Amino acid sequence: MQFALIKAIKHLTIFALIGLLVGCQSFRFPGVHKINIQQGNIITQDMIDQLQPGMSKRQVRYIMGNPLIQDTFNPDRWDYFYSMKTARGDETKERVSIFFEGDKLTGFNGDYIPTSAQPASE
Repeated sequence: MQFALIKAIKHLTIFALIGLLVGCQSFRFPGVHKINIQQGNIITQDMIDQLQPGMSKRQVRYIMGNPLIQDTFNPDRWDYFYSMKTARGDETKERVSIFFEGDKLTGFNGDYIPTSAQPASE
């Protein structure tokens, strides 16, 4: 009976320690390598600066790549999204929505603005 009690306590202690190690995100095992996780379309200021009103969808696709989200109910809106989570846990998110009328680019909005529209810094 006493042997079974000791065995049960031993198992509970082991499960508790495993639970603490698995559940604690701040704990890092020495020598374990973590990678950066990237998702979506990489968006750069250079890409945004190349967009001009009146461009065709084909030209925009050449510059920006395929949109991550193409709305089924609104084919004249393309959404580009990019996120990166570093091994340290820092997270970056960027978003751009591009709008068309028919086959022509009419505008876009999101986390980037064209360099020509930015105020000059002194």
